[in-house]
Amino acid sequence: MVYWERHAQTSQNDRQQLMLNKLLDGFDGKLTSSKWSKITKTSPDTVLRDIQDLIDKGILRKDVTGGRSYELLRTL
Repeated sequence: MVYWERHAQTSQNDRQQLMLNKLLDGFDGKLTSSKWSKITKTSPDTVLRDIQDLIDKGILRKDVTGGRSYELLRTL
C-alpha cells in the first residue's frame, strides 16, 4: 500500500504534503528544519509545528543517528 492510500484520512497541510512528497521521492541528503523552511518559504516556528505534527501522527521521527534531522518512519 502506498503512503497516500494509507494516510488518506490523515490531515496534512500543503507544506507537509510538499515535503512528504519530496521525502517519498528520495530527498537528497538529510531533512532538517532549515531545509524545510527554505523549501516551503515559512518561518522556523511554523516548520517546527509542521514537523512536530507529523511526529505526533507517527509519520516522521527524529533521525536515529542524532542531530537535528528527520526521516520518514519505515513502516509507511
